Amino acid sequence: MTRPPETGAPRQPADGTQPVLPDALYEAGLPVDLLSDEQRLVLSQLTPEELGVLLDIKSRLDAVEPEVQAHGEIAGGALF
Repeated sequence: MTRPPETGAPRQPADGTQPVLPDALYEAGLPVDLLSDEQRLVLSQLTPEELGVLLDIKSRLDAVEPEVQAHGEIAGGALF
């Protein structure tokens, strides 16, 4: 299945409801509840491939988080 061509900014659902986000975003711990309506709309329109890339990047960032946090605590956050 191919994605329809982009025609400008994403649009809210015609019935005015909130866009439905994939459960995987919540399960991955992404702070989707803190996003603007426009950002949520963009995430709701990700293709399966795009969602996979986003989740892969999130997991890689999570994998190095303790090291970055430790440096921030040791150096007082001056380097980060």
